Amino acid sequence: LTNKATEDDEPKFLRAVEMFFDRAAKHSNASEETLKHIKSTDSVLSVTFPVEKDGKTVMIRGYRSQHSRHRLPCKGGIRFSSAVDLQEVEALSALMTYKCAVVDVPFGGGKGGIMIDPKEWTEAELERITRRFTLELCQKNFIGPGVDVPAPDVGTGPREMGWIADTYRNFNPQDVNGAACVTGKALSLGGVRGRTEATGLGVYYGVREFLSFPEVQAKMKNSGKIDGTSVVIQGFGNVGYWAAKFFEANGAKITGIIEHDVAAYNKDGINVEQLALWRKENGGSFRGFPDAQIIENPMSVLEAECDVLIPAALERQIGMRNAHKIRAKLIGEAANGPVTPAADEVLRNNGAVIIPDLLLNAGGVCVSYFEWAKNLSHLRFGRMNKRWDERSKEQLLSLVEGNAGHPLTEVERRQLIHGAEEHELVYSGLEDTMIVACNETRQTANAKNIDYRTAALANSINKIAASLAGSGSIFTHA
Repeated sequence: LTNKATEDDEPKFLRAVEMFFDRAAKHSNASEETLKHIKSTDSVLSVTFPVEKDGKTVMIRGYRSQHSRHRLPCKGGIRFSSAVDLQEVEALSALMTYKCAVVDVPFGGGKGGIMIDPKEWTEAELERITRRFTLELCQKNFIGPGVDVPAPDVGTGPREMGWIADTYRNFNPQDVNGAACVTGKALSLGGVRGRTEATGLGVYYGVREFLSFPEVQAKMKNSGKIDGTSVVIQGFGNVGYWAAKFFEANGAKITGIIEHDVAAYNKDGINVEQLALWRKENGGSFRGFPDAQIIENPMSVLEAECDVLIPAALERQIGMRNAHKIRAKLIGEAANGPVTPAADEVLRNNGAVIIPDLLLNAGGVCVSYFEWAKNLSHLRFGRMNKRWDERSKEQLLSLVEGNAGHPLTEVERRQLIHGAEEHELVYSGLEDTMIVACNETRQTANAKNIDYRTAALANSINKIAASLAGSGSIFTHA
């Protein structure tokens, strides 16, 4: 799919990230020396190890990149994909550094990957590969609650995170905070409620916030309301599915959903849950879904007319071959690096608003931060204060009822005194984080008259530079 969108002379993913960085650096307050420090990758681990499959030995290659250790631990997902290479992992780890800074999550950027297609391996084989890779990370000190904390990414999920956590625990049985060595775990293993849908929910919050800005409404000729807004989503994995669910639940019309083989399109809107159920029951494909037109050339649906386009698949999906055909008024980058630098310029020149990946898809790392903090505190959010809050509200409500002379019904009473559950606290923390980060980006963009990507990156660079300046640099100066 990537090759269909990009020209041969367009920069690869890592170079594209560096080009965006260089553009933003001109608008930052950092010195040349500090910019060099921020831009470069701190350390990279490359490993190969043998795994037996069908009686033969297969050599597996894996990577882990720690882009920046200005704040610790490093944070970033581990992906299983045959397309994984060192350059991709370095680029993604750089994005993680900037992403954490833009949303004020106190981590450095990291990323990992294993060069396999998970569909070609059995569950038992995947477990052996995951545990062996974790062993390599343990031996090289590339994993730990205060060192480097992986998370799910393309091709991985709570199952793999559980294997990683268990392997780490077996090699570090004395580490009382061992559960915090990885995030995105199942609830039974110390996960946090709300992590699964976090990135998709963050995408929704971010788009909703930008739609509320008068300058964005003027550019899009849009009312600023989610209700009635037409949305096309590329990718129906975890991020795309949850983003679609939250947009739909708040009144948006999901007119197109694009997968790697085909796309589903209906100008009147697609029922997201029905499509997900159809795919699950029909071999993982949209084909035959009765309530939408099935498009055999999925990339063409990226060019469909809509208010909001959400690329939530892989990098480099909008390049010089298709940028001029994109008709969406707002592009929300739920995937990492879906738009190339040249395509970014074309889209902006054509009047499109672009919400950049380092801001819009930061919901995942934000809630990973909450999970990490929960694991370190060994306490579920809300456990200590839920009943106290409810009793306090009940006393206040009784006082108001007495003065008003109008008692509430039991249902009304329960609704008003309800104390926050863990997932409600997570949602609240994520919403606040996204609102603050979106408004910081907007303020910088308006003050400097620059686009939102450059503004978000410039803010990120300034925050990292301040952290480096505050801590000083050991062994750098004579």
